[in-house]
Amino acid sequence: MAMTIKQIRDTVRDIIDIDSTDITDTVMNRIIGQGYDTIVYSEKRWPFYEIATTFSTVAGQSEYSLSTVGASVTIDSENVGVREIVALKNDDHIFRFIGRDDADFNYPLNVNTSSDPWEWSFWNDTLKLYPTPNTAETIYVRGFRNAKAFGDGVSDTVEPDLPDPFHSVLTTYAIAKAYLQQEDPTMAAQYMQNFRVELDNVARRYADMPAPQPIVANSRKGTRYLAGFGALRYADTGGVIW
Repeated sequence: MAMTIKQIRDTVRDIIDIDSTDITDTVMNRIIGQGYDTIVYSEKRWPFYEIATTFSTVAGQSEYSLSTVGASVTIDSENVGVREIVALKNDDHIFRFIGRDDADFNYPLNVNTSSDPWEWSFWNDTLKLYPTPNTAETIYVRGFRNAKAFGDGVSDTVEPDLPDPFHSVLTTYAIAKAYLQQEDPTMAAQYMQNFRVELDNVARRYADMPAPQPIVANSRKGTRYLAGFGALRYADTGGVIW
């Protein structure tokens, strides 16, 4: 069930039997925001943050910041930007990802090469294309966006930027921290353990490998890539390769 930040606060207070004189709305919102960030950053590739966007190259410019790449990524009129880049292509071909060291070797810093890009690297939140683009063109990006801000400073009607099943998990985190703030470490520890279990259960529903990709048991191939299924799409939260 979807919950606003006010509904989360009210649920926490009802369970612990406290009111706003015990924990103010501001403090409670900060606690909820901490739990929200914990969930958001517990998995690098949440599928509900997947995005496809574009940006334009500039002739003679090889490096582009994440803010430039994600300039058009908005949710509810709020620019959230890109958190991770997964793949790039133009109207002609797919770009190949290479490490920055390999790129420095293949494209020496003292040699100025300019052409249609074919490869890319990522370092220090900066995308670099190789060779350096010699014209302006549209680059198509697949990746993961940032989550919307949630917690301190949001209005009472705002819901967390998470699927509905995570809202109750977030509430459990807030209950644990509220108990701790009320100097009840025993109940705080119990609810924090519940939070971990609930998050793990819900995460498996969302972060498991895609359904079209089968589990391969007793394979002599060491990785999913060698087995012919491509690189891992998500963290290992359920798939098995033997």
